[in-house]
Amino acid sequence: MKVLITGFDPFGGEAVNPAYEAVKLLPEVICGADIIKLEIPTVYTKSGEAVEKAIEEHQPDVVLCIGQAGGRSSIQIEKVAINLAEARIKDNEGNQPMDEALHDDGENAYFTNLPCKAVVNELRNNNIPAHISYTAGTFVCNDVMYHLLYLINKKYSSIRGGFIHVPYALEQVIDKPAGTCAMSLETIAKGLELAIKAIVENNEDISLHMGTIM
Repeated sequence: MKVLITGFDPFGGEAVNPAYEAVKLLPEVICGADIIKLEIPTVYTKSGEAVEKAIEEHQPDVVLCIGQAGGRSSIQIEKVAINLAEARIKDNEGNQPMDEALHDDGENAYFTNLPCKAVVNELRNNNIPAHISYTAGTFVCNDVMYHLLYLINKKYSSIRGGFIHVPYALEQVIDKPAGTCAMSLETIAKGLELAIKAIVENNEDISLHMGTIM
């Protein structure tokens, strides 16, 4: 079994992105699954293209994309991606789409086919704060999640795929307002490892294909 796990490069003026920094800390094998790590650009369209190229190259069984959600206090597995790009800030190449569809032939939204509840339970059972999230936003995180689920719906129905948001790393909040939520990179990495464990262990129990919202 192979798991492709991706993390974004830094964006929005940050020096690091805890998504890929935590991915780099993961072991090479988790529960017998080979872990393939990939850094992707925080750029509309290009991030999805990088994931698609990696799928073609590695033929993974699971694709898990990781992104930073500054301000969130827990590790959150995203339930749904929507067919909308609306950028509050510019991406790393200066793009700032507003009210644009990501795929003209795509559904309004796609649900992940990962075992969200099992992932949350696994993390909580190991004392790591975790929740299911019902909004991946409308920035590049949602863009790459939507593109991944679009690919699964159109071309790769046997792949399990989804997205996890992680908080700021501790070193990112040193000069941010008091009370800004953060988590150590080691804890984030452990949470991702446990998430993969839950996905691998529950992979055969997921009998339904990914749903769509019309």
